[in-house]
Amino acid sequence: MSAPLDRPDTEAAPRARDGALTDQVCYGALDLGTNNCRLLIATPNGKSFRVVEAYSRIVRLGEGLSQTGRLSDVAMERAMAALKVSAEKVRRRRVVKLKAIATQACRSAENGPEFIARVAEETGLKLQIITPKEEAQLSVAGCLNLLDHTAEAALVVDVGGGSTELSWVDMKGGGLDADPARFAAGKLPIKAWLSIPIGVVTLAEQFPEGEAATQAWFRAMVERVKSELAAFRHADPMRPVFDADRAHLIGTSGAITSLAGMHLGLRRYDRSRVDGIWMTRAECEASADLLLNLSPKARADQPCIGPDRADLVLAGAAILQAVQELWPCTRVRVADRGLREGILMSLMSERGSGRRRKRRRGRRPAERPKEAAQ
Repeated sequence: MSAPLDRPDTEAAPRARDGALTDQVCYGALDLGTNNCRLLIATPNGKSFRVVEAYSRIVRLGEGLSQTGRLSDVAMERAMAALKVSAEKVRRRRVVKLKAIATQACRSAENGPEFIARVAEETGLKLQIITPKEEAQLSVAGCLNLLDHTAEAALVVDVGGGSTELSWVDMKGGGLDADPARFAAGKLPIKAWLSIPIGVVTLAEQFPEGEAATQAWFRAMVERVKSELAAFRHADPMRPVFDADRAHLIGTSGAITSLAGMHLGLRRYDRSRVDGIWMTRAECEASADLLLNLSPKARADQPCIGPDRADLVLAGAAILQAVQELWPCTRVRVADRGLREGILMSLMSERGSGRRRKRRRGRRPAERPKEAAQ
């Protein structure tokens, strides 16, 4: 999105003199992706949680990875700078439990494990490289509150920098309770999921834009993504629901939220207006067409895009269009949320499970009736 690389997006919260929070138990979720480093710190709030700090920086960790198979020194330095900022925020907020994950760039890079070890040594952050399946589950978990329960199915599309995860959700199958105390990512009614090694960074590198975007260039990106998706048949049992337009799509990514911002004509990005907005398929395509008619500079000047996403947003639009052509949905819900929220749900469900186990262990055995004891 537009804005500086450091995008605070922070809610007010009480602080001690040293800047740390007081009288609040904080949990943290850190997501190091191919394009972004994102941190979310929250405190439990009833059946949900309240965000007390959010941080996002575009680091392009996977820049050039598709050509070399390695994380570059420059990209690792950018990521390390963001991770050091994140580690300081975690310390200052006195986070009691943190889950820090790394996704496609670190999964596929030859020197990914080496970089993970360096991060631990220099920042104290212990990044866990998660599987594509866990990434898909967490993306669905983070979007639970945006699912329309009047629909029969939903397709959650998480467009990342180096990969795209698709999850077909059975809305009538139960297991969609968003209460953190009962949440379990492994029990979500995901009937099929797919991860393809194509994201906005890898697609943009495979199809350089040149001096101006053209319909033929954009169409080539769409067809490239469709060639990866078309061979996947495990979701076919759900196709009749989509063909009958009884399903909807949820799109979570910076590129898709940028399209939504363009659609709304925002003068500056506003998460409260974008997260959860419904768009039609035609409106998504109209926003992509609008971007195609802009020069790279004019695109960079758009307040909901900015120079850091200007060369990636059309790749994201192409991925979304490819999905819509193969799995048509009239309605698309835009999500400015995803992995981090899913991680927080998991952490807080573990907290609830721990309390229940503690209560059970603390119960004193009932006295035996005297007659039974004789």
